[in-house]
Parts: sequence; C-alpha cells; structure tokens
Amino acid sequence: MVPSRGVRYGYRSGLESKVSEQLSKAGVDFEYETFKIEYEVNETRKYTPDFRLPNGIIVETKGRFIAADRKKHLLIQQQHPELDIRFVFSNSKAKLNKGAKSSYADWCDKNGFLYADRWIPESWIKE
Repeated sequence: MVPSRGVRYGYRSGLESKVSEQLSKAGVDFEYETFKIEYEVNETRKYTPDFRLPNGIIVETKGRFIAADRKKHLLIQQQHPELDIRFVFSNSKAKLNKGAKSSYADWCDKNGFLYADRWIPESWIKE
C-alpha cells in the first residue's frame, strides 16, 4: 500500500496536505502540529473493588500496577476520601515501569495508601 501524498510529506492525511498547499500558495506563514493543548475527559466510571472486609477496609490485589490503575485510584481517593483502600501486591518492590526508580511501594507511600505483599495482614482483618 502506497501512503497518501499527505502522509508521504509529513501530514497525517491527504486533506491536511491540501490545506497546507492552500495556505502556502496564499503566502500564509502557518505552523503544523507544533504545540499541544491539554484537556480533561470527565466521564463517570465504575470501580469494583476486589475485597471488602467486615470492618470496611477495601483490599485491591495487584500483580501489575499499571499507570491507568494508579490514576484511577488517585481519582477515587480524591473523590471518596472516606474509603479506606489498601493494596496487596504480588511484589511491592516491582518498579512502576521499565527503567523507573520508584516501586509500587514508593507510590503507595507517596500517595497515602497502605500496602502489603502477597497476603492481607492479620492486623488489617482485626482492625
């Protein structure tokens, strides 16, 4: 498959290429994709916790703790500060991502979440 003319010249589509030609022919000194605009997507999501103990503690078990999960839990923490959400990791010393210095444990410490490795501590159960 041959890329469209626009893609071949650095544009994402043929239409962008045509508009670029139009602007150039009109002598307009334009910029193409030189900056980014931040925006937030606000939508309602639902979270189903793994375990809720009789004392109200919510326990989320994680093997991998990806960026989307971390973001979700920060939003939940901000929007529901009354909830006591704690993590049980397969390995809390695992790095947040390849090459990262911070671990899952570091992230929890920084953001005020209690955590444990592999099992729910008995002290959590007895709280």
